[in-house]
Amino acid sequence: MMRASGILMPIFSLPGKYGIGCFSEEAYRFVDFLKKAGQKYWQILPVGPTGFGDSPYQSFSTFAGNPYFISPEELERQGLIRKEDIPEPEEDAREDRVDYGWLYNTRYIVLRKAFQNWKGQEHPDFVEFLSENGYWIEDYALFMAEKDHFGGRSFSEWDADIRFRRPAAMEKARQELADEILYYEYIQYEFNREWTKLKKYANENDIRIIGDIPIYVSPDSADFWAHPELFQTDENNLPTSVAGCPPDGFSADGQLWGNPLYDWEYHKKTGYNWWLKRISKCAELYDVIRIDHFRGFDEYYSIKAGSPNAIGGHWCKGPNTDLFNTIREKIGDIRIIAEDLGYITDTVKKMVKETGYPNMKVIEFAFDSRDSSGRAAYYPYNYNSNCVVYTGTHDNETLLGWLGNILPEERQELKDYLGTDTEDDREIVDRTIRLVESSVADLCVVPIQDWLGLDNSARINHPSTTGTNWVWRLKEGQITEQLSDRIDKICSIYGRI
Repeated sequence: MMRASGILMPIFSLPGKYGIGCFSEEAYRFVDFLKKAGQKYWQILPVGPTGFGDSPYQSFSTFAGNPYFISPEELERQGLIRKEDIPEPEEDAREDRVDYGWLYNTRYIVLRKAFQNWKGQEHPDFVEFLSENGYWIEDYALFMAEKDHFGGRSFSEWDADIRFRRPAAMEKARQELADEILYYEYIQYEFNREWTKLKKYANENDIRIIGDIPIYVSPDSADFWAHPELFQTDENNLPTSVAGCPPDGFSADGQLWGNPLYDWEYHKKTGYNWWLKRISKCAELYDVIRIDHFRGFDEYYSIKAGSPNAIGGHWCKGPNTDLFNTIREKIGDIRIIAEDLGYITDTVKKMVKETGYPNMKVIEFAFDSRDSSGRAAYYPYNYNSNCVVYTGTHDNETLLGWLGNILPEERQELKDYLGTDTEDDREIVDRTIRLVESSVADLCVVPIQDWLGLDNSARINHPSTTGTNWVWRLKEGQITEQLSDRIDKICSIYGRI
């Protein structure tokens, strides 16, 4: 990987008038901004369809795309809807927030209208899309059609015949829900068409996309419903154990994620066939794949299903490098970033080193006294070039917000490291960005909020909380020529242009 710089910003955080960032003209303008700012990478969050809580890390499918990202203006351009068909947010709606409730009640009406006008036409490329994606889209479209049929309930609450995918029930559902199935197939076709076009534009402008994939799938997903054999389940196809993180200095009860855990012995017997399909699909969507919770491939934390928290869990062995050796053998050299944050053992370090994948460094962690043993790894003088350094990720406070919340001694340590006596937080933010950009890391990724010097009102996610996450958006006018010039100059000084 050549020395370069990139910006972290989710698709949903793009500005625009449709209630959520999408593949509209604002996305193309952001690519133009990245190019002018001398950036080579745009890192996004998972793009799958989200469920309860709106988290991109809890998706209805690991293969499908989020319908909210389909651009209404593109549907209008195709003649599938009229301008007056597109509802605009209420006058008092916040420009810098996604209102998922409003979207849920309005966007699908627009998509269904577009679908009704689309399905009367001939689309040979749609047939080709279905052929290439049949291994996942048939199950996904039926899953979503059934979910609508059962009023949005989790598949664990569906009637037994369809929950357990009995052949007669499956065939009956395909016949009775044929139009609904076609609707969900159309949405994925349009998502794929628009995303492919945007990615092509980015690549033509020398911008590479870093996509983010969760290690686990959602407990209410087409993946789990269609392939319970891939997971640790009981006779009712319900999880026997679920994923999470043990208690630490950041959380006394640990983190209870609730995702079903993989049956790694079964995956190994199949030659990791499902994983090969998953990584191959991601390689189509992205130029680089960041795999979340990479340490879970070495050892994963197993919590008994039904537990109130993560305190009673235990560690189990994962596939380690066997999976990645198979990926390299069957698919080739896929560009992967290993998210190895958190408590890292010697065996995790060994696994990351053997894969050759760049790992992650977060500068905030270097000055967090809650992790007295592990924080030394985040000091820039301990980096090697084969890593990706961040000021923070989507799970962290913004730099400005973090500076206001850390202990006085932590703040002083940072100032000593930066060699400054200033009490101006925005200057400290600027110096911290310069610190990571100047490091030996091949790639430096800075969230757009930190370049803008925004406080925690612009934070993307606060782990283990619900209700206020995944909603922050840029406002029109925040991305300026002055900002792109400033970013370009700083990255140029440190050899990242």
